[in-house]
Amino acid sequence: MKALLFLFLGVLPIYSADPIEIKLWPDGAPGQMLPHSKGTEEFIRTKAGKSTITDIHEPTITVFRPEKPNGTSVIVAPGGGYVFLSAVHEGTQVCEWLNSIGITGVLLKYRTPTRDETAPHEKPAADAARAVALVREHATEWHLDSNRVGLLGFSAGGNLLAHIACDRATKTALPNFGIMIYGGGFVDLKDPTKLKEGFTVPKDAPPMFLACAHDDGQNPTAATVLYLEYKKLGIPCEVHLFTKGGHGFGMRDNKQPINAWPQRCAEWMESMNFSFSEQQFDREIEQAEKKLKAAFHRQILSMSEMKEKELSKITSQIQDAHRLGQMDAVARLQKQQAELESSKARPEKDDSPMRAHMTEELVRLKKEKLELEARRQMFLDAQSAAKQP
Repeated sequence: MKALLFLFLGVLPIYSADPIEIKLWPDGAPGQMLPHSKGTEEFIRTKAGKSTITDIHEPTITVFRPEKPNGTSVIVAPGGGYVFLSAVHEGTQVCEWLNSIGITGVLLKYRTPTRDETAPHEKPAADAARAVALVREHATEWHLDSNRVGLLGFSAGGNLLAHIACDRATKTALPNFGIMIYGGGFVDLKDPTKLKEGFTVPKDAPPMFLACAHDDGQNPTAATVLYLEYKKLGIPCEVHLFTKGGHGFGMRDNKQPINAWPQRCAEWMESMNFSFSEQQFDREIEQAEKKLKAAFHRQILSMSEMKEKELSKITSQIQDAHRLGQMDAVARLQKQQAELESSKARPEKDDSPMRAHMTEELVRLKKEKLELEARRQMFLDAQSAAKQP
């Protein structure tokens, strides 16, 4: 049975419908932002849209809490070439989707533009690491599981994720899992089948979900290379490369195969026990019940075989006692024989003879089933409390 992670061991939460915005660095973000170069100005002029934001000097997180929370949180890092943030279709709409499957969405507004810096990802990555730490600091207050904090990045946000998860120059707060959607920028420009010099995947890299379209430049190659590195190290990783979809779609329905990525991602999170639903609990409980019944029947069969052996032994002893004329022994053995025969005829519903012979396996399986049922009830109670004003 899949191991289930910790759920709601504190006071049941009361969730607000209004998002909560918090500054990442109340005393000011570290480092200095460079002024816009002409190239950056041109990028903003030609690429930025009405829903994009830039000139972020005070990075924040905005917490979107679902109506039916399950304790998982995912920090969302929009893309935008480290120049601006596509804050709607790669931001707020993503948080709304996460809320729809019970996950607390945390929109990260990291510092931009940084494309003119030697390491454009450095400040955004620092902001993301601070966001992970901040979510864990508030986990009890927000009724979140500090061991189920994910980071989802689009495009430049995916590059940011890669640097946090893998290419770590300094110790940072790691997410428990990563979701990279059309991320790239970490492979060798001359040979895209290799990681760029200095970029490595460590053994403690978090599990990763990767999704990209075949017609998205070198990004599908980058996703494949990263997956293979994960595979070499035996770290859980799932990659989806769709035939069509291009780049920058986010949550937009562009009628392409890539639009299936949210469903595949939700399935992956559930399979990895990073996300839960009432239906998942029901499936887990059903599986636990089947395993318990199977173990019980094995125990019944085992005891039946033991009784047959014991009856055979008693029959032999009765014959020996007859030959020796030990009639008292014959009577005693025949009584034992009758009791054993009677116990064989008892229906399986009568588990009283089993109680004294419960194996460790049966005790463990019964305990697991009861724990699942208790956690499911806590899950439902927490969701019910979330609806209270």
